[in-house]
Amino acid sequence: MKKVIALISTAIVLGLMVLTFFKGPAYQGGKAGHIIEDLKALEQKAKIEPIKEKDVGAEKLKALRDKAGNTSSFEVSDAYKSKCASCHGVDGSGTQNGKKLMGPGLIGQSEDKLLKDLVDFKAGRKENFIMKGLLMNLSEEDLKSFAKEISQFEARKNALK
Repeated sequence: MKKVIALISTAIVLGLMVLTFFKGPAYQGGKAGHIIEDLKALEQKAKIEPIKEKDVGAEKLKALRDKAGNTSSFEVSDAYKSKCASCHGVDGSGTQNGKKLMGPGLIGQSEDKLLKDLVDFKAGRKENFIMKGLLMNLSEEDLKSFAKEISQFEARKNALK
């Protein structure tokens, strides 16, 4: 029975190969001689797309990203936006748009406590794989600048009131 199935399958495949051979090589429904013309037509269609629309879209995307990173009432550094804001909020409150984020609020903590916590996360004394991964390649000076910036959030927020 297996041999019969194999024989029938082989006959079908060979039949399809012969059929393809007699129909001629096809490219998007055309003959072999039309391949170059078809490629040129495709190239012309591709050139028609306006490049300006892509630039407008890229500008809108950039503006949206900037807005998402600056919904705070005060300015924060780009380093804070890229490393901290997604979990702790752009103002360090631990919330964004009224929703609790993954990380706790940092606003109101002292520079010394923040620096100690950052060093502990980096060293693995406080267990948090996300924090350790984010801080692994940062220097002591980077940690100090983060601690200093975050410790000033409460004063910056109060100054705007």
